[in-house]
Amino acid sequence: MFKNIKKPKLSFWQIWNMNVGFLGIQFSFGLQQSAVNPIFLYLGATEDLLPILNIAGPVTGLIVQPIIGAISDKTWSPKFGRRKPFFLIGAIIGSLCLFAFPFSPVLWVAVLMLWILDIGNNMAMEPYRALIGDKLQKKQLSFGYQMQSLFVGAGTLIAMISIIYFQDIFGLVEEEAGTIPKWLYYAFFVGAILSITTVLWSISKTKEIPPTEEEMEEINQFRKLSLKDKFKQPFVEIAQTVKTMPKFMWKIAGVYLFQWYALFVYWQYIVPLLKNTLNFSIGEATSQAAKMSLTYNSVTMIVALALVPLTLKFGGRKIYAASLVGTAVALFIIPFVNDPILLLVPMTLFGIGWAAMMGIPYTMVSKIVPQNKRGIYMGILNMMIVIPMGIETVTFGPIYKYLLGGNAINAILFGGVFFAIAAFLALRLKPSVSESVTEL
Repeated sequence: MFKNIKKPKLSFWQIWNMNVGFLGIQFSFGLQQSAVNPIFLYLGATEDLLPILNIAGPVTGLIVQPIIGAISDKTWSPKFGRRKPFFLIGAIIGSLCLFAFPFSPVLWVAVLMLWILDIGNNMAMEPYRALIGDKLQKKQLSFGYQMQSLFVGAGTLIAMISIIYFQDIFGLVEEEAGTIPKWLYYAFFVGAILSITTVLWSISKTKEIPPTEEEMEEINQFRKLSLKDKFKQPFVEIAQTVKTMPKFMWKIAGVYLFQWYALFVYWQYIVPLLKNTLNFSIGEATSQAAKMSLTYNSVTMIVALALVPLTLKFGGRKIYAASLVGTAVALFIIPFVNDPILLLVPMTLFGIGWAAMMGIPYTMVSKIVPQNKRGIYMGILNMMIVIPMGIETVTFGPIYKYLLGGNAINAILFGGVFFAIAAFLALRLKPSVSESVTEL
């Protein structure tokens, strides 16, 4: 196993180059957060339908990421590596879909495009997470995942800049039902280019560590399986791994249930909220939401690496819990601010929280799981993200319509309560003695 291999200490720029591809992947996710729901609204969707229309992300994440993780653990090519082929294929799918997305003539086509886009993004995401753990020494893991968090912020930041920039160039025109404005087209075109070029950069600059003899034997055994058994193997391995995974992972699942449910609520209902509180059109609300996202992702880029020494000093779970409290406070404030500029202030708290969410849990998990199963564990961790999202997509529409009065203000406050619960549960993220390999 990799535990018998002494991994070289990587330089700042080696870790940087390894993570560049995450910028393109996250640009795509940034568009999903801020531009896809407005497209649905432009094409005639009602607000209570937004959750169920977003079910593609949770379903594809639940199926694609753990399967790709399990398969990539059993993959090796001397020329292409272990993880790189998967996030290259995912980036190609995502790039093609981003180019086609704004040409959707009707709502069902846009929903189909979201399904294909999510398949590509999820195929790229999990192997990228695993690659960091594969390449880095244990003492560099925190830095590596926080660097990835920095690129999460950068990708979303550039996505938001593109929305604001192209809207400014083309201007806000009178909105027509069933028509997607031209400024959204160009934001998606930029994403299509970045999705593939950044991943190609990382692939060209990063060499993967070859498997050990023991791992190569496992890979060869997998290759000898029939096509039917190869198809069944990832599902069997996922089920076996879930049964035996550390209790710490179940604690993470509790935090993620409330954290990711709340995030999905925020991303879906921030535009309807701004239409309500600021009396904006869909285009104006989309632009304001992009500015707010630009703000919190700028903060994420600034604080992502600064969180590394803080987690080493105070422990990851305390910093993580505090960041979730800040995110809850931000959502409690946002509905009651009626000034577009002042709305950017609470997004600083959101940005600190987002930086922690995108780095600290991955560092925690990477430190306690076996190296030869890192891919599948990262896939399972993603299952813990998409299951809450899936629950949200099928439950929050009725909650919004019947319990929250169809009011986006109440939806955002609901998300704030769930972030507060997640913060409380995060304080329980302390591994048992048998699981602990380093201070979390």
